[in-house]
Amino acid sequence: MSSPVKPLNSDGRLDWDVVVIGSGHAGSCAAHAAVDAGVPGPRVLVLDKCPPEWVGGNGYFTAGAHRTTHGGLHDLLPLVSNVSPELVPKIDVPPYTSSQFSDDIFRMGEGRNAEGLVKTVVEGSRDAVQWLKDRVGVDFTLSFNRQAYVVDGVQRFWGGMALSTRDGGKGLIRAHRNALERANVQTWFESRAIELIQEDGRITGVVVEKDGKTVVVRAKAVVLAAGGFEASREEREKHLGKAWSEARVRGTPYNTGDGIRMAAAAGARLQGDFAGCHSTCWDASAAPDQGSRELSNQYTKSGYPLGIMVNANGERFVDEGVDFRNYTYAVYGRAILNEPRGYAFQIFDQKGVKWLREEEYGDGVIEKIWAEDIEQLADEMRPCGLIHRLRFQRTVREYNEAVHNEQEKHPERVWDPTVKDGISTGDGLSVRKSNWALSLEEGPFLAVKVSCGITFTFGGVAIDPATAAVLSEDGKSIEGLFATGEMVGGLFYGNYPGGSGLTAGAVFGRHAGREAARIVEKLSAAVELADNS
Repeated sequence: MSSPVKPLNSDGRLDWDVVVIGSGHAGSCAAHAAVDAGVPGPRVLVLDKCPPEWVGGNGYFTAGAHRTTHGGLHDLLPLVSNVSPELVPKIDVPPYTSSQFSDDIFRMGEGRNAEGLVKTVVEGSRDAVQWLKDRVGVDFTLSFNRQAYVVDGVQRFWGGMALSTRDGGKGLIRAHRNALERANVQTWFESRAIELIQEDGRITGVVVEKDGKTVVVRAKAVVLAAGGFEASREEREKHLGKAWSEARVRGTPYNTGDGIRMAAAAGARLQGDFAGCHSTCWDASAAPDQGSRELSNQYTKSGYPLGIMVNANGERFVDEGVDFRNYTYAVYGRAILNEPRGYAFQIFDQKGVKWLREEEYGDGVIEKIWAEDIEQLADEMRPCGLIHRLRFQRTVREYNEAVHNEQEKHPERVWDPTVKDGISTGDGLSVRKSNWALSLEEGPFLAVKVSCGITFTFGGVAIDPATAAVLSEDGKSIEGLFATGEMVGGLFYGNYPGGSGLTAGAVFGRHAGREAARIVEKLSAAVELADNS
């Protein structure tokens, strides 16, 4: 490189064993794994272009949900800290098998997912969450507040997911930072990686912009964990379409595709769904270009299966009950964005309101529109963007009629939010509701305005599932270069099962860290041999 080396440390050292680009969940897992595999903590460097107050990438903004295979409640109890012996008989957590996990990923991706990546994530999921608890100190909990409803006095979990972390993503990243500090792993903030250094086909470092200088950081192995391109309006427009410039960024504003561009410049093969992303129902009043470090995931509005969603014209446009929220929320943001004016309203009556999650719909979290009847609700929604009040009233009336007609046909069906209960509108409407179809008749009525919040993009770099090594265009591993987290392409297409992103980051992060340590060991042995010869 032509840029001169300008030492940043007091001892003038710029060489490291392992450099991890990205301070989020996946990158942190890679750093821990490298230390576990024998790399001294002070020889591992984490780089992030964000300032210290933005540490943690998108992981910070999550609910901390981890999807994993398990054998039921007895298998999860050793992992969690929020279940007393007295509570155990009042909890129902069905087992979640490897085949169920795999089937869910392939079903969401319509079979396009890379089989090797899926197999690795599924088979490594249970061990990964155990490692996060034992090694990193992550405080796992059963997610009563998001993944269970009390039915007949029992907390019944649904949708194939039960684990979260105490204090959500904030608690997850806090555990990572504490563990990295204990291991003496250094982090450079406000340090933007701009180019990978490649010599004789091997990655030997990275060029970094820091403190107004361009410096060369040498490394025996580099792990890319810099996220997708979801925070870049230009990249969203390029890959997802022009409308995506209006999507609201749910998490960090620093995931702008730098890692993908650097990898491609070094010869990495790009793969996966570059036109796909995780996007959800998001508070329409949230900031457009970054998430809130305080409210973080509370801006999510995932209660739509308990009511209906209508667009600005007052018309329904999705089947709110086609599947559990875990399998629909990551695509309904796109559906909202494609509707007139790019926003929608969630509508509930008192039957639905009582089941809404306090952390998402509580006072002070969301702007609420209340009314005693549907006509008044339509009037109250007009200043907030409802265009056709009479069409909205007709939508609600026709929906209620369809619900009642189906109830008369199937009086044996019982409404139950923990199973696909078959309580539907039937096929008489242009858009049916397949499950949990409650009529909207018991006031006061609630409307909540929602938009599209983009979480992460699905396209990325190709990796070897067994090692997390980045692959070149000819399918060979680029020596010394690994990737994990949102940068991995080919795992998700179109949609994904909730909670599988953090799990994948941990699984591939562990692989990346371990394999990076093997590179360090091999190169260190070669140097020692040369010195002794």
